[in-house]
Amino acid sequence: MASEKENHVVNGEDEEEEEKMEQFFALLRNFREARNRRKHELIQREQEEISKKKKKKKNKISKLGDDGEKSSWVPSFEWEDFTAEIEFRRPSIIFPPSFNNKQGEKKHEDDGLDLNLTLSPASS
Repeated sequence: MASEKENHVVNGEDEEEEEKMEQFFALLRNFREARNRRKHELIQREQEEISKKKKKKKNKISKLGDDGEKSSWVPSFEWEDFTAEIEFRRPSIIFPPSFNNKQGEKKHEDDGLDLNLTLSPASS
């Protein structure tokens, strides 16, 4: 009798394990189906966007003139556009005098040599 109870308990556990495994695999199937649906939705959305872009391109092409050029708005300017005073956010940058020129002058004074080249007629 003890062996029958043990077999029944083991069979009951096996049934519970099989049930749990079935639930686990059902979860996996549901997850895969949801993933595939989402992927399909994204692909459809991308295709719709591509088709919208193509339609926009076709509309732009149809708006071109007979000679293939766009008819566009040409801006017009008034004299007041150029005479308005401009206000800057920051003060303008003031550059210091050239550093190289000062060094060259100091070097010339310190050496005492005349480095200016002059052409003189050849004496023979």
